[in-house]
Amino acid sequence: MHPWLFAALGGGLIGLSAVLLMGTLGRIAGISGIAAGLLSRTLAGDRAWRVCFVFGLATAPVFLRWWPDIHVGVPQVGWPWMVAAGLLVGVGTKLGSGCTSGHGVCGMARLSSRSMLATVVFMSVAIATVYVVRHVLGGLPA
Repeated sequence: MHPWLFAALGGGLIGLSAVLLMGTLGRIAGISGIAAGLLSRTLAGDRAWRVCFVFGLATAPVFLRWWPDIHVGVPQVGWPWMVAAGLLVGVGTKLGSGCTSGHGVCGMARLSSRSMLATVVFMSVAIATVYVVRHVLGGLPA
């Protein structure tokens, strides 16, 4: 199967999960908000779906490694870079009052002007970061 087809299938599944979460529980599929809800005092009924959602996100790549024709590679940089990137994403999520899934998937679908602006900002920063790291710095050491 062609890689773009896998990407389209993945995007469709992300959209479907966002619609199902909104339709069944009335919740927005913003990963940062879902994960933050696990760390706060939430009602017992609210915790179960959050655990399932995060568990599915964390385990999906493990199962995809066994699927023929799908290549899920290992990170190409070392742990310090991954930790730094994770912290920067966390800071951006806090500053933007939401994450890429909350703003980029759910907010854009609801035609939220705040989400549209947030998506333009984080996509612009991502594009600039990739350009600088790959073409100006010549890549990151492992």
